Amino acid sequence: MADHAQISADELDGQLYVLRGEDAVRQIFMVAASLDSLMIGEPQVLGQVKAGHRMARDAGMTGSELEALMQAAYTAAKRVRSETAIDERPVSIAAAASQLAQDLHGDLSRCTGLLIAGGDMGELVARGLLSNGLGHLSVTHPSDARAETAARNLDCHVASFDTLAEILPDADIVLTSMGTRRYVLNADMLSAALKKRRHRPIFLVDTAVPGDIEPAVNRIDEAFLYDLNDLERVAMEGRAIRENEAVAARSIINAEVADFQRGRAERTADPAVVRLRQHFEAARDGVLADAGGDAEKATRLLINRLLHGPSEVMRQLAADVALNGVGDNGNGNEQDLQAVEKAVNRLFGLGDAADGDDGSADGTGQMEEKE
Repeated sequence: MADHAQISADELDGQLYVLRGEDAVRQIFMVAASLDSLMIGEPQVLGQVKAGHRMARDAGMTGSELEALMQAAYTAAKRVRSETAIDERPVSIAAAASQLAQDLHGDLSRCTGLLIAGGDMGELVARGLLSNGLGHLSVTHPSDARAETAARNLDCHVASFDTLAEILPDADIVLTSMGTRRYVLNADMLSAALKKRRHRPIFLVDTAVPGDIEPAVNRIDEAFLYDLNDLERVAMEGRAIRENEAVAARSIINAEVADFQRGRAERTADPAVVRLRQHFEAARDGVLADAGGDAEKATRLLINRLLHGPSEVMRQLAADVALNGVGDNGNGNEQDLQAVEKAVNRLFGLGDAADGDDGSADGTGQMEEKE
């Protein structure tokens, strides 16, 4: 990484960390599920992970192992989203304003917004409303130049400040961020606007300190006024709920990590399973050729041929234990034979010899017939 950036490796000290094995798997799952984010449950994180994955894949920098890992991470993230409420409550002021507006008006695409511009916080909240589908937004300011700049930043329309009383009734959502220490909107203006709206409610967000909207507006039934303290309180409640949901989400992640690790371990047996199947198929082909259409003979030959090799190995192990106490490789003992017998019983579901099954084909200790 240092070579690629043409910097000294020392400059990266303390900026990177390395995780391996299960720790690495868990970290990827946690990031994809937005459990490792500054704001837990932030939905944009999964999109960023997928974008990075696409870039790596397009650059030819992924393989089957990484692809399997990423797909498993997406599955884990989907489970977290569907089985917990980790992304359902707002955790920022802008998100809180959008949620409250939707609670009042429903679909924001049918709503009209008015930003009485002046501060960055007002633009931040306006941007959040637009990203949540606000249908139309206009910006106004006593200075035409300031209004034009804000409208350009938000890609929306400009309204003349001189017509504020006339355009106010058209606004379902009003944002203020002037901070002029004078009330931009008062109770009389809101009452007149609501009368023209036939008492359809107006959602108001005052982000200025001190406020732009007269506190008496709170006494008007159809005017729903929130200031920064109100929005921060809603956001804090959302963060607390998400923290509680994160406990259940981490349990899901732990289960998904365990499933992925188990599946990955099981896949290491695939080559042996393939070789075993090929061996059985070869034996079957040979038996069919030798049996000449005799089904009984074919099945007897097949059993004998498949059991011949394993039977010889187990008998040799038993003889080595009885005669020498060691195997032919010099380091075996009775545990070797017991381990093989246990593996055979487990592979073929034979049960335990103590249950009355001595492992022989006919109860006489002869595991195979001579051909």
